[in-house]
Amino acid sequence: MSDPGPTPAPAAGGYLDAASAEPLHPAARETLLAALDQGYADPRRLHRPGRSARLLLDNARAVVAECLGVRPDEVTFTSSGTDAVHRGLLGLVRARSRAGRGVVHSAVEHSAVVHAVRWGAEPRVVGVDSDGRVHDGDLVQEAVAPGVAVVALQTANHEVGTVQPVGELRLPNDVPLFTDACASMGRLPLPDGWSVAAGSAHKWGGPPGVGVLLVRSGVRWESPFPDDDRVDPRSSGAENVPGALAAAAALQAVVAERDEVNARQHTLVARIREVAASLPHVDVVGDPDARLPHLVTFSCLYVDGEALVTALDRHGLGVASGSACTASTLEPSHVLAAMGALTHGNVRVSLTRTTTADDVERFLAVLPGVVADLRAEVGR
Repeated sequence: MSDPGPTPAPAAGGYLDAASAEPLHPAARETLLAALDQGYADPRRLHRPGRSARLLLDNARAVVAECLGVRPDEVTFTSSGTDAVHRGLLGLVRARSRAGRGVVHSAVEHSAVVHAVRWGAEPRVVGVDSDGRVHDGDLVQEAVAPGVAVVALQTANHEVGTVQPVGELRLPNDVPLFTDACASMGRLPLPDGWSVAAGSAHKWGGPPGVGVLLVRSGVRWESPFPDDDRVDPRSSGAENVPGALAAAAALQAVVAERDEVNARQHTLVARIREVAASLPHVDVVGDPDARLPHLVTFSCLYVDGEALVTALDRHGLGVASGSACTASTLEPSHVLAAMGALTHGNVRVSLTRTTTADDVERFLAVLPGVVADLRAEVGR
């Protein structure tokens, strides 16, 4: 095997795309390296390495449960946040098949939810206001319609940061609520009222390839996919024991430092919102207050989003553009479209836990000139 070369340096201050993937937390890195030597065996086996792997997996489950305020037996590790979304949502639909196949969901759900519903259920979409927030009364009204099996509402929007009224919903007693918490898990406390929730470790600084599925005790849920003889019947495939333990370590560290990091990020994002809004023909979207602490999105008229991302990258600044749910930045964002916002030339800036005020000011110093130059090119 060839030499992989030197260990990569930590993410530079110019990386402003934590909503796509937060850099690996130091706690996760340390735990992952240690767990690779201890958690390689099949945790179903009775030999010593197998028992060791099972102990690590159970420990990871217990740590995640404590951080999220749930029971350990309500925690399942999956292969990704998307996998957790698909399993969680479609498992509720399957368990409620006698009630119908309708899934009421907001117009700004992540594509993982949208695709799952189109594949295995019947979508009933509820609109949002200009901040991207759904009116809880609209969801409740749709929930009592015949044929509705599940209501799905994200805890916070992955693209504009707006927090949704998950804990305020008063659904009929027999209609379960699925919440996609991938954008907020670890960053914000989980709200009340949900039956099944999904999270994604690389969003909070855990390793990629680890999702978290939470199924409340007593909730009717049936696996929508073929069964597999694993430690946890809600999952399939070999358990990523080192990854699960590293994800748990990162989550524990993030929750412990959450208040300080959130306060700092709120202030930095407010600064970005202020400067972006002062630029001509720039629209800052999402709720200015009830939002994820680390994320802001704005749209620039007369500027192509892909060109803007490329130009900022030349300055060593990494941001996202277009729909956060699609591979191509050329596709319009269904989230911004549902909000009635400009879907062209949008930029999503999301801060890492180590982003500093100097990093933000460097971005803000570059942004006006980049936007002006791109507009000048269009006008030629």
